Amino acid sequence: MNSVSRFFWFCSGVHISTLEKHPTEHNKYIGIGATIFFTGLFAALSGGYAMYFVFKGDSTALPFAFLFGLIWGLAIFNMDRYIVSSINKSASTSKQVLQATPRILLAIMIGIVISRPLELKIFDKEIKERLKVTYLTNQRSKIDTLNAAFGNKYKIELAKLKDVKAQRDSMESGIKVDRQKLNFEIFGNKTTETSGIMGYGPYAKRKEAELKQREQNLDTLSADVRKLEGFVDGRKQFDGLMSEKLYTSKQLDSLTSIAGFADRNSALGQLSIRPDGKKDVNTSLAVTFIGLLFIFFECLPVFVKLMSSRGPYDRSVENIETAQMYESDKDKDYEISVIDGVHDTRVSTEINRRKNALNSN
Repeated sequence: MNSVSRFFWFCSGVHISTLEKHPTEHNKYIGIGATIFFTGLFAALSGGYAMYFVFKGDSTALPFAFLFGLIWGLAIFNMDRYIVSSINKSASTSKQVLQATPRILLAIMIGIVISRPLELKIFDKEIKERLKVTYLTNQRSKIDTLNAAFGNKYKIELAKLKDVKAQRDSMESGIKVDRQKLNFEIFGNKTTETSGIMGYGPYAKRKEAELKQREQNLDTLSADVRKLEGFVDGRKQFDGLMSEKLYTSKQLDSLTSIAGFADRNSALGQLSIRPDGKKDVNTSLAVTFIGLLFIFFECLPVFVKLMSSRGPYDRSVENIETAQMYESDKDKDYEISVIDGVHDTRVSTEINRRKNALNSN
């Protein structure tokens, strides 16, 4: 337990040998040190998670994430340790607040940077669903754009294909109707266009001959349709339309699993907007308050130091610093006195040397 206490004292940036003399201050600085330590730990997790998505899909993603997370966490830890230890509790309250203001602003910026990757992890499931919708919408828009461009490029060919298909369909429908009429004539079914006499008479023969001719024409039209369709399909293949299809569920799962930091960050920003374009207040508040929570957590070491009262440790540190400053001033006086004394001797020695040089000349 003693080693844990000393570790957190180190985290708080105190002078350990001085703090040991004041047992009533031990728990206060354990709390401050623990707050700084866990802030650095969250920063390491946040930085590592962000870097993991930068290199995701690469075999080096995990080592890079671990290394960057460690460096980032240590940097934030060291910065917080300096910020907290540099607040002078001997000064007045207004001066302490003035000292802490730039440090609080810096802590807010650090908190924003730290909170974003952790928010991405907290809303991971919702982000993946939103990414699926986004990827599917983008793919559909891409296909529509390609189809529109293709339609403008081959407008004449597509119009001709449409006309030939319409003629073929109309002829098929007419042949089907006439074939039914021929059957009615042969089997003696009385209608407004059939005689009602069973048998293969002159009318039936003439009708069958007409049908054969129309079927030949239909075969010609069908061949033209297949030829035009082959040309259009070839052009689609050449322009890339055939290879562009809507993503399947497996493809969407794969895309969301390798989505980069920018895509995930954008999806997090879109969570507060419903599909109808209206703002989702509940989700927006959840994202906002989670971000504010991490920002407050980053500012907490400074707030804890500001809220703590001036104790015997602070007084001891002030006395030590006063004594050291006094000692430093005395050292300065000593050096000045020595330099003055030596200076007189150096001047007289130099004067004698130059006189002797003149006399010898």
